[in-house]
Amino acid sequence: MPTAIVSPRSIAKPAQSRVETSPNAEQRVDGYDWTALASELDNCGAAVLPQLLTPQECAEIAALYPHEEHFRSHIRMARHGFGKGEYRYFKYPLPDLLGSLRTTLYPHLAPIANGWNARMKIETRYPARHAEFLKLCHDAGQTRPTPLLLQYVAGDYNCLHQDLYGDLAFPLQVAILLSEPGKDFTGGEFALTEQRPRMQSRIEVMPLRQGDAVAFAVHHRPVQGTKGTYRVNLRHGVSRIRSGHRHTVGIIFHDAR
Repeated sequence: MPTAIVSPRSIAKPAQSRVETSPNAEQRVDGYDWTALASELDNCGAAVLPQLLTPQECAEIAALYPHEEHFRSHIRMARHGFGKGEYRYFKYPLPDLLGSLRTTLYPHLAPIANGWNARMKIETRYPARHAEFLKLCHDAGQTRPTPLLLQYVAGDYNCLHQDLYGDLAFPLQVAILLSEPGKDFTGGEFALTEQRPRMQSRIEVMPLRQGDAVAFAVHHRPVQGTKGTYRVNLRHGVSRIRSGHRHTVGIIFHDAR
């Protein structure tokens, strides 16, 4: 398996929309109780990382949305039947803070992903470093960055979906709420559904505050049953925004075709 890749460079952005790398953000990632988070992901398919970003960092990322030079594409959900609202995919090089978080979060999530695949008897294993995983993506023709910035206004929502962009997909991703519930917007809860074999679907609604992140399963995860391990299928979405504006940044670890 490849062991090295030249990572996308991180360069300065225009002064009006620069997002600085914060060593404290990396320290916050490393400072979480990842044993407890792994257990929560095992039990529920999602886990909250409280206060991953500061209010200032949230505001700086959200302020990038109107600046097209940071993005490779602009998606309006209604045109594709995805819901209502819009989002933009970042282009390489990613803003320093997002690139740093993507690199720092991945090695904590890779052992969880590998453990899940082992339990589900899936042969794929993920390398320890994100640069190595990106090399696999790029070798497979998946070269377009997938981190994205989402924007919702009153009446918008995001239908239940899975973020799969190619044959090679990392089974966990992270979303960070950049706006403050009750102040910047109302409604707009992050929801996760789990389709279980021969049973009714289960719904998980994640309570998030500004700066909180949620790590969650992209596609499926293992569940221990009375007769052994079985797979459940997951989708995620956002309920209707009742008032105000809501911004979220999504960190997806595989690149797209």
